[in-house]
Amino acid sequence: MSLPAALPRPAALIFDLDGTLVDTAPDLARATNELRSHHALPELSYEVIRAEVSHGGSALVRLALGHDIDHPSHAEERTRLLDFYARDVAAHSELFPGYDALIEICQRNGLPWGIVTNKPRQFAEPLIESLALTPGCLLCADDLPVKKPHPEPLWEAARLLGVEPSRCWYLGDHDRDMQAARAAGMLAVAVRYGYVRDGDDVDAWPADVWFDTSEEVINAALRAAELR
Repeated sequence: MSLPAALPRPAALIFDLDGTLVDTAPDLARATNELRSHHALPELSYEVIRAEVSHGGSALVRLALGHDIDHPSHAEERTRLLDFYARDVAAHSELFPGYDALIEICQRNGLPWGIVTNKPRQFAEPLIESLALTPGCLLCADDLPVKKPHPEPLWEAARLLGVEPSRCWYLGDHDRDMQAARAAGMLAVAVRYGYVRDGDDVDAWPADVWFDTSEEVINAALRAAELR
């Protein structure tokens, strides 16, 4: 955990989805290994797949089959992977520890919260519905002409929540999340527990603060917001 002297009081909390708020890696790993099985290939370890999850479907196809994006069958295999995933996007996905309690406290105290993700809406919406989440806003990859690291989705989330961007915390597990947060004028909160590749220098991300666990995030947010 790396903290500045004092964290600003949040008027809203905005989360990345995969690897930050929800642990979706088990279901994405299942779909990746189904793609491997379709081609009579042995399963990859969960840990190897987990590190690629935040990089999207194309990265998982590359991992599963070795097909770069310019491979003639890459698009077809990506569609197959996402079809496997869509069968049940929340079979094994769950909130990271403690976020259910944090969300309940936020809602009880009127602190807005939302989600900005590069996940397409066709997967994000059924996932949050299955988890019974009711964010004040949900911005997905296909909702606007641009996506993270562009700040526009974060600005739109703040607008929908009725809060100035400068008074929001944005939490994410990828360099692009921190780039977007900084560009949007939000507090850039990096989480190290997410889907980080071996060799990625998390400390080099343009974040304002870093946390090792979801419990650390929750404690800091509750203290800064003066909530119990």
